[in-house]
Amino acid sequence: MNSRLRQLQPYPFEQLRSLLADVMPAGLPAVNLSIGEPKHATPPFITAALAQSAQATPSGLSVYPATAGTPALREAIAQWLRRRFQLEVLDPALHVLPVNGSREALFALAQTVIDPQASAWVVSPNPFYQIYEGAALLAGARPYYVDQSPEQGFRCDWAAVPAEVWAKCAMVFVCSPGNPTGAVMPLSEWQFLFELADRYGFVIAADECYSEIYHDEAHPPLGALQAAQLLGRPDYKNLVAFGSLSKRSSVPGLRSGYVAGDANLLKDFLLYRTYHGSAMSPAVQAASIAAWNDELHVQDNRRLYREKFAALTPLFSKLLEVEAPEAGFYLWGRLRPEIARHADRSAVDQWFIREAIAHCNVALLPGSLLARPNSSGQSPGAGFVRIALVEPADTCVLGANRLIEQFAKR
Repeated sequence: MNSRLRQLQPYPFEQLRSLLADVMPAGLPAVNLSIGEPKHATPPFITAALAQSAQATPSGLSVYPATAGTPALREAIAQWLRRRFQLEVLDPALHVLPVNGSREALFALAQTVIDPQASAWVVSPNPFYQIYEGAALLAGARPYYVDQSPEQGFRCDWAAVPAEVWAKCAMVFVCSPGNPTGAVMPLSEWQFLFELADRYGFVIAADECYSEIYHDEAHPPLGALQAAQLLGRPDYKNLVAFGSLSKRSSVPGLRSGYVAGDANLLKDFLLYRTYHGSAMSPAVQAASIAAWNDELHVQDNRRLYREKFAALTPLFSKLLEVEAPEAGFYLWGRLRPEIARHADRSAVDQWFIREAIAHCNVALLPGSLLARPNSSGQSPGAGFVRIALVEPADTCVLGANRLIEQFAKR
């Protein structure tokens, strides 16, 4: 067996199941706000495109798909990227690859970039999407975690990373808008990170799967490729961005996304993927083209999230120190002291999640499961709770009111 597998920690939701294994849920209908799985209805035109392509001959399911995808899909993705991020230079044949969701591509890129003999570091935000850690460890690298604290506006303090870590850094994972924080990297932060990448030669993997869930239609979040262009880097050197239809179009089961950026990196990544066996089904490609070519359903999707944030943020602020994020569909906040003082265990957030199930049958995710202890032994996720506003608004409100009634009366 691969000995590196033993370095992996259980996935957060496995840990959550263990945490709740001995908890008897309250006798109420379950409300699940723990997992970031979109619940909005999939637009009918996407499912229609999927079905029509699956039934077509020979382009439906009767041929092996190319790993690089069809020119039509790469062009649809490239056109969307140009529109969304005002890009002037983006060749679909050189700068774009379709992938089966951003998760598998984030993991696979580490296998392409990292030399397992080099004792390299992979720098990651903390808290973080656990795929970053797993990708680093299984590629033979060591993760280095950069805290995201409220004092930093939930942004990474890249300047705090020691020079000796940068010197052996092979890859940096960036998540903007952030999971779980919702923070968006400004242009100045991108400039600082690009300068570090030029100095030390590491690759930046920009996870942007939440880029299309934001509040202000006039001010969408800045993207990695967009930042590169604005800073005079039209070749996207050492930069790849990852996007997905899962959140944007409410199709997590479609498993469709893209990687875009540095042509040299994508050339090597494509070589890896021809062995990896990760070509996208022709029917999924057809549905993806339909989705990338339409923005109206995405605008309507954002409207639904805006309405939920407007209704839910004031409610959850009675339990958490929380504000609506810049983007994404999570509320991320620290338990208020008057709530946390009732904890009978050291992990306050884990105590709260157990109590929420036992008394309210409302599932949330404790922040300590999304982070690792820093050099001081402190976890930036401890005491925090992540709430996924993915269920219908009335279900989210029901869950929030149950929690308020249970905890605010103590």
